[in-house]
Amino acid sequence: MTWTEFLGLMIAAMAGGAINAVAGGGTLVTFPALLFSGTTPIIANATSTLALVIGTSGGIYGYRKHLETVKPWLCRFGPVSTVGGLFGAVLLTWTSNRTFSKLVPFLILFATLLFLAQGAFRRFISLKGPAALDRKHQALWGAILFQLAVAIYGGYFGAGIGILMLASLGFLGLTNIHEMNALKTILASLINVVAAAWFICAGLVDWPKAGVMTAGALLGYFLGSHYVQRIPQQRVRQFITVIGFLISAVTFYDQFFR
Repeated sequence: MTWTEFLGLMIAAMAGGAINAVAGGGTLVTFPALLFSGTTPIIANATSTLALVIGTSGGIYGYRKHLETVKPWLCRFGPVSTVGGLFGAVLLTWTSNRTFSKLVPFLILFATLLFLAQGAFRRFISLKGPAALDRKHQALWGAILFQLAVAIYGGYFGAGIGILMLASLGFLGLTNIHEMNALKTILASLINVVAAAWFICAGLVDWPKAGVMTAGALLGYFLGSHYVQRIPQQRVRQFITVIGFLISAVTFYDQFFR
């Protein structure tokens, strides 16, 4: 590994960690950086996953004051995140990225639009009486099934899963963006932990590059999660929306126009 590659991977991992701590989509920085350094796609995907999942510890520490609040939600979404992440990782070892990657821009665009529509949905489920309880119950089970799908996608590739989860949590009525980010970070780590474990067992990790990127991701996650909490929530929501549309545009271009 040359010094240029070393610095490039370190900077990409810092940027990816910071983006993941705020919204999601860091894989779209780390994955191309690994490809540019000569890593094959499957190895790049596995190496990026491992580096970012270790880096999430920095993000979890940055959101530590919100952990107690989100604990009840972890019992609901944690198990499906773990199962889905493992299934997606196994699926990656059986197939190539090509077909599945075609869905990525549509998925991210859809999630960003959902994120924008949260306010209208919360008004929709704010009815009084049994109807409201029934709709909220349906929304919860729908969100759990949606999280399973997100986890499978996350274990397979994972770019933009943060946007998807934030949209889902917003539809359930969560309004504090920092609490949502804390929960999203933990769920993403569960998805990627089991995926990374599978990739390690399958021998798909480039360890020298993973080591460099892990250090960068730790710093990026911590800085991103720490400083974003000093920004007004509305500004964070706007930033997340911009990230979602940018990621969607980049992936559309990459998949259909390049």
